[in-house]
Amino acid sequence: MLHKSKRFLFQIAFLYTVMFILFITIPAYFYTQLEIENYKTQQNKLLYDHATLIQNALYEFSNSKNDTFSFPQSFQFEVKLLNEQEKIIFKTSHPQLNDSYEFLHTKVKLLDNRLDARFLTVSKALSYETIYLKILILSLCIGIFIFISIYLIIKISVEPYKKANEYLDAFFNDAMHELKTPLGVIQLNLEILEEKHPQIKEITRSMNATKNLFLVYEDIEYLIKQKSVNYNKELLDFSYILRQRIDQFESLTQTKNLIFSCDIQNDVKLFLNRIQLQRLIDNTLSNAIKYSFKNTLISIHLHQTPTHIVFHVTNFGELIVNKKQIFHRYYKENSIKGGFGIGLNIVKNICDENNIAIEVQSSVHNGTTFSYTFLKNS
Repeated sequence: MLHKSKRFLFQIAFLYTVMFILFITIPAYFYTQLEIENYKTQQNKLLYDHATLIQNALYEFSNSKNDTFSFPQSFQFEVKLLNEQEKIIFKTSHPQLNDSYEFLHTKVKLLDNRLDARFLTVSKALSYETIYLKILILSLCIGIFIFISIYLIIKISVEPYKKANEYLDAFFNDAMHELKTPLGVIQLNLEILEEKHPQIKEITRSMNATKNLFLVYEDIEYLIKQKSVNYNKELLDFSYILRQRIDQFESLTQTKNLIFSCDIQNDVKLFLNRIQLQRLIDNTLSNAIKYSFKNTLISIHLHQTPTHIVFHVTNFGELIVNKKQIFHRYYKENSIKGGFGIGLNIVKNICDENNIAIEVQSSVHNGTTFSYTFLKNS
């Protein structure tokens, strides 16, 4: 749970960081363009300064009696001296100039000089690597700062809720533990009373209410433990367990005068966790009873093929309109009926976890059928 919580905080912080970076992309673009323009201005100044330096050196040589001209050298520039026909008199090479995507260039007309040079050209390669590297480092620093800040802010913000959630988890665990014993005592005493006085309706109703309470209890217990408990699979006798659960629900059908019609193949073996299989069966049967019209039939079928096991329950009640939404937690097709809307959500989670295909068909004439298809080798 702690690992998942940290991962969730990390994901939220990362998401907000990306959103913030996208938000500042446009200002960053204009900032980059401004940096490039400033860079070009600086390089132009260097270019003109170097051209001026060469002109001054050339004129000083022309006005002196020296026989040797000391040409100002620089590895940043490519310089050419051209005659009247613009043929090269002197040239300094600059290897980067040929490979560069962009370069600056200036051409200056010279006064009379001893070298008979009439034109001076100075070129300089432009490289934006430093600018882009600067922007990249700046963006990374801002991104890391934003990420750490958002992560810490979210962590501090959710800490009270996290503690409250831990408190609620502990409370529910303790409450469920405390409820199980008195519920068991109530059920045991009601079973004894029912054996002694089988015709008393009040005892029968109390017994049915206790069974419904146990169903709700087991669903809530499963929801609490499913994230922390590893439900190991084992080889189960599906046929035996199904008949056993039908016997448990038999008394709940009496208030509506419902009849179970069972077609259960013997010795259907399944590799699944016992608790998960019981939750699937119990919630399916419970919903079939809860939403059936009075004086109707509930058909229960279980059979197997060489590759599959098929279990389906059909009841006759109101038409299910939202066949997908019924598996959402806390959703109830009929709000008048009891329950919390968690049973089918538990069933759906169990099916998804164990690769069980679930199908719901509902029509006015054929009733509502919940079908489950299990792979034998799963």
